[in-house]
Amino acid sequence: MTTILVLNGPNLGRLGTREPEVYGSETLADIEASLRVGLPEGVELELRQTDDEGELIRWIHEAVDRATPVVLNPAAFTHYSYGLRDAAALLKQAGVPLIEVHLSNPHARERFRHTSVISAVATGVIAGFGSDSYRLAVQQLLRIV
Repeated sequence: MTTILVLNGPNLGRLGTREPEVYGSETLADIEASLRVGLPEGVELELRQTDDEGELIRWIHEAVDRATPVVLNPAAFTHYSYGLRDAAALLKQAGVPLIEVHLSNPHARERFRHTSVISAVATGVIAGFGSDSYRLAVQQLLRIV
């Protein structure tokens, strides 16, 4: 059985009501439900969300220890969390794929959002396709694992 961790950072638990003009009207539960549709047999999806940087880092450590591929929407941590970046680098070092996702296109937004400290250690980055960013990331992980 293959497990894919879908990890979400701060404020993503507010999807659906938080700036729907930027992030869309779907909730995280809606995104999870759409990701489960059509999953191949033997593939398990585990979606988690936290506003706590330390918890997100612990989840990455868990993925390293279990060799579990990760879809990560680091949200605001994208731009400044060197602790999260260092944890993500452990995935790369272990040969475990990590795809960074964003609902919006950070490069089309405020200048401070243009920098990701995660991208350099990610296997790939998918951004700007709304909830489809997650679907595309899961599809890619299924191709490479």
